[in-house]
Amino acid sequence: MKRNSNVVTLGGNPVTLLGKIVRSGNHAKNFIAVGQDFKPVKLSDYQGKVRIISSIPSVDTDVCAEQTRRFNLEASKLDNVQIITISTDLPTALKRFCAAEGIDKTIVVSDHRETDFGIKYGFLIEEFRQLARGVIIIDQYDMVKYVEIVKEIADQPDYDNAISVAKKLAF
Repeated sequence: MKRNSNVVTLGGNPVTLLGKIVRSGNHAKNFIAVGQDFKPVKLSDYQGKVRIISSIPSVDTDVCAEQTRRFNLEASKLDNVQIITISTDLPTALKRFCAAEGIDKTIVVSDHRETDFGIKYGFLIEEFRQLARGVIIIDQYDMVKYVEIVKEIADQPDYDNAISVAKKLAF
């Protein structure tokens, strides 16, 4: 498995990301995740829309929960944009979290089975088999237009910048 050279830390300690990190200008690779109902969910299911992929380590942490709530809130303000939150949490944990938090405007999926997204996009943390925190924006034509990998996993992504990019692409 290819290790990439981006430095990401957890509590100031470096972690290893596997796969090749996607870059702005790359063609988006299709991936298959698992929905809360254990059925496959593909990136291509939302082709033709701008897609924001919100990558989180686990909904069971405060930072990840806040990121998921924030993007759910933003989703109601965005036309022709689909927000997909992805983690390696089990689908049952995601379903429980979404029900408890009222997450109903975003698609929340699991990469636990094959880590297909994590490896194809370079977000899989080798040491924990979780995803790095970040945001990827893909336009209607399947081109990656924005990539943010949060350097310290405990920090929040730049929501304002990501939402601004998505709005420009959607209109």
